[in-house]
Amino acid sequence: MEQYKQEFIEFMVDSDVLKFGEFTLKSGRKSPFFMNAGAYVTGSQLKRLGEYYAKAIHDRYGDDFDVLFGPAYKGIPLSVVTAIAYSELYGKEIRYCSDRKEEKDHGADKGSFLGSKLKDGDRVVMIEDVTTSGKSMEETVPKVKGAADVTIVGLMVSLDRMEIGKGGVKCALDEVHDLYGFETNAIVTMADVVEYLYNRPYKGKVIIDDTLKAAIDAYYEQYGAKQ
Repeated sequence: MEQYKQEFIEFMVDSDVLKFGEFTLKSGRKSPFFMNAGAYVTGSQLKRLGEYYAKAIHDRYGDDFDVLFGPAYKGIPLSVVTAIAYSELYGKEIRYCSDRKEEKDHGADKGSFLGSKLKDGDRVVMIEDVTTSGKSMEETVPKVKGAADVTIVGLMVSLDRMEIGKGGVKCALDEVHDLYGFETNAIVTMADVVEYLYNRPYKGKVIIDDTLKAAIDAYYEQYGAKQ
């Protein structure tokens, strides 16, 4: 596992973004883990978050893209901090763009988007916190494609939960790939998280012990995506 992935797992734990216990998800599923990207709130956390996204995007997609698109609302700060980090780490200016939940009908920046306007020929990387069902892509992809003649290079999320999506067989990221034809990736997967944290002391504590590992395994027996 790459060093930045190991560091990102520790970063999620330290930032109280990745939690373990008993959680009821929006879907109604009872999960032994929960990820809340809204817990990244400080300047230093957001700076590091942008760097991890930038490294993962560079690793997966290289430099051949022009725009980072972050769907409202959580995708807005993600696209901004990642564009900054990409400039600092790789010396390439990437534009950011996000959609508005409600169209602005006045001012110089009126319209359906924030940040850079999408232009014909743009190559776009989508960026989100986590994709559980793929519903946000149903709303976002038509907006992006309808704004200009662009190519969507791929999607990057922070954590792949690796559980079945709406289709009941594949994970949401694979469903998005099959539906829209662009690549889908995550900085880390839950398999990476379990591999790295299982029975490994971190700051004097074992976060995923045998009991929690058994609960995670049981969860994936029921909700895990078919590989």
